[in-house]
Amino acid sequence: MAGRERGVDRVARGHDGVDELVRLRRQLHRHPELRFTEHRTAGTLAEKLQPFGRLRTGIAGTGLLLELEGPLPGPSVLLRADMDAYPVQDAKTEPYASADAGVCHACGHDVHMTVAYGAAARLAAEPPARGSVAVLFQPAEEIPFGEDSGAAAVLADEALRGRRFDAVLGLHCWPDLPVGTLGVDRSTAMAAKDAFRIEVLGRAAHAATPALGRDAILGLSGMVNLLHAAVARSRNADELVAFNIGTISGGASQSQVAAYAEATGTLRTHDGSTRERLKTVIERVARQQAAALDLGVRFTWANEMPAVRNAAELVALAHAELSGLMQVVDLAVPPLTTDDFALLGALGPSLYVKLGVTGERGGAPLHSGSFDVDERCLDVGVTAFERLTRAVLDGRLTAAPTSSAATVPVPAGPDANVAAVSA
Repeated sequence: MAGRERGVDRVARGHDGVDELVRLRRQLHRHPELRFTEHRTAGTLAEKLQPFGRLRTGIAGTGLLLELEGPLPGPSVLLRADMDAYPVQDAKTEPYASADAGVCHACGHDVHMTVAYGAAARLAAEPPARGSVAVLFQPAEEIPFGEDSGAAAVLADEALRGRRFDAVLGLHCWPDLPVGTLGVDRSTAMAAKDAFRIEVLGRAAHAATPALGRDAILGLSGMVNLLHAAVARSRNADELVAFNIGTISGGASQSQVAAYAEATGTLRTHDGSTRERLKTVIERVARQQAAALDLGVRFTWANEMPAVRNAAELVALAHAELSGLMQVVDLAVPPLTTDDFALLGALGPSLYVKLGVTGERGGAPLHSGSFDVDERCLDVGVTAFERLTRAVLDGRLTAAPTSSAATVPVPAGPDANVAAVSA
């Protein structure tokens, strides 16, 4: 607990440019931008990053890549922050609340960018003796059904294509954890995601003569109940699974038997065999229900994202390097949220940690218009990124000891009550 208190007190006193970090975070929060439109955000960051090193703009359209080189060759580290906001109305009344209707940094990406900037500033002020650091500001982490992943677009960009790093580091705001705390998952840090769309194809008829038609809405409504039941009965008690149907639409008139209806949803899993089994169940039940009512069906999988896996040596390094600076907790239950950071694992061993943000402000769930953070989290995140980066560059990665931190049974998701966490 003493480590956590030292970290939080340090931020409260305004040391190490914290006031600048707060100003930047509030500026970014005030002017959020949706996926692949982060032009103002990129401009704000580019102006501040330009003095630090080689800065590439236009990565995957709106992203940025800052590169810092030490005087001697050595290991390489990639730090990643996502840039885009979420399509939800900001419900806060703070002066820094979103100025743009229907758009808000409700997932903490403003914090992620500020932390990455702060780490870059410290590394540029005291350059490492060896090795290199790349700081990636990635667009479009939020992925609506059927649209492109920003991480996939970044990997296809010539600036990163074919490159390898000794460590790839990312973090996410976590309202389940108090400010001053850093959560580290033992292995799985985020779940795999599979989005789907079910299109039910019927035949239109007058509502007075339903026997002449085939009701797509009736078929889809029954399908929703059957799918929830089938997934629940096709998973074992020890398998962490989330299943949701989030949109449903169809029909053209109250006086017509609907010829078309569709739904979209998502499956979240941790284990590969569970994932494949449930995907098979979902598609089979949808097709069987359609056939039973003489309906057609089109089934589409999209936005299939692997799980985020933490490298064991980086997990050990986080506990070894950070435990004296902040409260580092071993998260026993991985969440069912997802992040396209998973794709960046192709660039090298990765570590994705959870930044506690709840204190004087904060506690509202992610993707809520009321989401906010205790800004003392900023320096905690900067310190974590900086210290981990320097440890890798100094060659301390393979020598990291096994963690002796206490396990904290944080609920499996970012929306649970923070009171369930006891450090």
